[in-house]
Amino acid sequence: LHVVILILLLVQVALAEHGGLQALFLCLALAPLIRVLSLSLPLRQFPIVYWYLITSVPLFAAVLVAVRSLGYSWQALGLTLRGWPLQLAVGLSGLLIGAAEYTILRPEPLVPELSLAAVWQPALILLACTGLLEEVVFRGLLQRAAGEALGRWGMPYVALLFAVLHLGYQSLLDIGLVFLVGLFFGEVVQRTRSLLGVTLAHGLTNIMLFLIMPFVLP
Repeated sequence: LHVVILILLLVQVALAEHGGLQALFLCLALAPLIRVLSLSLPLRQFPIVYWYLITSVPLFAAVLVAVRSLGYSWQALGLTLRGWPLQLAVGLSGLLIGAAEYTILRPEPLVPELSLAAVWQPALILLACTGLLEEVVFRGLLQRAAGEALGRWGMPYVALLFAVLHLGYQSLLDIGLVFLVGLFFGEVVQRTRSLLGVTLAHGLTNIMLFLIMPFVLP
């Protein structure tokens, strides 16, 4: 089904007139591509934390193609250090979000123990391959394209899509939390024009969820 959705979106890219809807369809194609890669790549022989790293490589390539095709600049997408003190404060919110999400999902840890030696590399992978990558996709590319095509409904539309892609956890409570987080992240990016804070917050959320909290609240 994800492959069918991906193909249909790319067909719509070809058929749509140049502009808002074409950009939106192209950016939307990244969402099923994430699922196609995660479901189809032969990853079971690798530790789970490396799945994020392996799947991120073709996704980063797809993001580069989309940015180039749409003529977006990286600065316009939010890859800037402007207002970094406020962005760091936003980033720290990920500690609370990760703790809250852990109380809902209670996932198994991705590392055998809570130590610097065990955690530092997986933490960097989660920061780059979930925090940075997903925020560039959702709050960078998708939010900009959806804003151009849908106006003021663009940001909540992207937040809803972000939440729906968490259906795999089979928790309506988690979907609700992720939707609210998506609205918060979207509002931050809309007001500050920077992805720095939400990237840090997203990365810290997953670091807390998969690396820290399983040992704090086992």
